[in-house]
Amino acid sequence: MSIRLAIIGAGVMGADHARIFAEHIPGASVHVICDASEARARAVAGLYGAEVATDPAAVIARADVDAVVIASPDATHAPLSLACIAAGKRALCEKPLSQSSADCLAVMAAEEAAGARHIQLGFMRRFDQAYVEVKAALDQGRIGRALMMHNFHRNVETPSSDFTGAMAITSSAPHEYDVVRHVLGREFTAVSAFQPKRSDAVVAPVMMVLETDGDQLVTIEINNNAAYGYDVRAELVGERGAVALHPVAYSRTDSDLGQHLPYDADWRGRYAEAYRRQNKAFLRFVTTGEFPAFAADAWDGYAAAMVGEAGVRALASGTRATIDMGARPAFYARKGA
Repeated sequence: MSIRLAIIGAGVMGADHARIFAEHIPGASVHVICDASEARARAVAGLYGAEVATDPAAVIARADVDAVVIASPDATHAPLSLACIAAGKRALCEKPLSQSSADCLAVMAAEEAAGARHIQLGFMRRFDQAYVEVKAALDQGRIGRALMMHNFHRNVETPSSDFTGAMAITSSAPHEYDVVRHVLGREFTAVSAFQPKRSDAVVAPVMMVLETDGDQLVTIEINNNAAYGYDVRAELVGERGAVALHPVAYSRTDSDLGQHLPYDADWRGRYAEAYRRQNKAFLRFVTTGEFPAFAADAWDGYAAAMVGEAGVRALASGTRATIDMGARPAFYARKGA
């Protein structure tokens, strides 16, 4: 029987999730598209023969909806996750779960009260083959003990003119926070944040130095106005070697005494396969009830929020900020951990 999905949010990510489930993942049907804008919902729903709705709470409560994809604005993620837990329905929630650690704790409490995890968080880089191989190199002992991890996250331009360094820390950098925690198997304990000066009015890059509970150092550069293209890089340095991301470029142009490799305009092409893997894992979660081994959960959303909050404090104060998340609850323990 096909799993009937409701997708809440018909913007860029909601439309992409609808396409992935409809075109790439057998066993799922895009049943309802819900958006505050009926016209926007109708434009996506018409592509897949889905129903149109504008009330997310009513959609989540429907008996003919088996599972939910939350791709609405960030501020709605935690409330809609709570509604899914209350309805006993599993949800794939785009990041962030919330930029507020308190909101994340509320979602965790609701899951624990329900006795089962319901929310898979959309940190899709965990499913990206490059990061999979970086983690494997560490786990298999090929580079020795991890010492440092360097990360670069560059976008063409900010999504709005009022974007700030603090927003880079809470909105752009969480993908790095999560994938570094996933690769290293460690938690962050402190963060320092710095911002250079640009010669114009747009937001300058933010550089963070983070410390882990395994005595490793992690650097994260977030440059939301890199201008030249979407560019994500990472290198993990160990005691006996190093391993770095090597994204695939499908073509190279040789002309005018030079070589040219193209960049993507945004993240969707770079992580297309990661999204497909993530969404397949979510469908298995819905059908089996077993949380995917690689996927992010509400605890991981809480961790990202805690790091983001500390990063904002560090940037504002110009001083190192500590991060105290406490112990991971037994409820969120990984198998084999």
